[in-house]
Amino acid sequence: MIELEKRGDVFVLRMVAGENRFNAQFVTRFNQVLDEVENFRGPAALVTVGEGKFYSNGLDLEWMNAQSKELYVQHVINVNTLLVRTLTFPMMTVAAINGHVFAAGAMLALAHDFRIMRSDRGYFCLPEIDIGLPFSEPMGEVIRAKLPRVTAHEAMCTAKRYTAVEAVERQIVHQAATEVEVLSKAIELAQSHSGKDRKILSSIKHQIYENVIKVLAVDIPEDARKRSQR
Repeated sequence: MIELEKRGDVFVLRMVAGENRFNAQFVTRFNQVLDEVENFRGPAALVTVGEGKFYSNGLDLEWMNAQSKELYVQHVINVNTLLVRTLTFPMMTVAAINGHVFAAGAMLALAHDFRIMRSDRGYFCLPEIDIGLPFSEPMGEVIRAKLPRVTAHEAMCTAKRYTAVEAVERQIVHQAATEVEVLSKAIELAQSHSGKDRKILSSIKHQIYENVIKVLAVDIPEDARKRSQR
């Protein structure tokens, strides 16, 4: 489902669950891997990547709709917690977007410090308007914090599917790269920032995204909130 390897000072988190949709097992495992990375002592940075034609297609709605109301709501809170944790992770993070990145998967990519997207295949898309799902306030805050206002409006209101070239133009991603280069370029970028002081970096991220964190943290359990602020 999720695998971890280390290349130099860079941890590579590989999502290998097909469309990499967020169900309870996926989110739990993602946090376990982040724990392992965060507990490492020494220079480090993090790259996340999917496999095949998917980075992530977002929430596992089929699984969620089969749960009780309480579990459904808790899962959304857990996803919000993961977004907070990624947004403020105490090392530099790079999303190597190897394929389609939709909905909550796109929000996870946006929560990274940098994004490099495959140029020959895959779309970035926030399809909520077309599938009849409003953006929760926390998820909307992540999008608005990371995208220019004009781009956020277009992406959220039209469900436009952006190619890598278009995503660079709209300042959604930082670079476009070929299939064979997207991961290597992400690792190279992450490696160049692996020596940053973690405490200072975490503090800076909390300053930058203070308002986002406040909104995201409203319904987050206290233990999870403390972990996101380490």
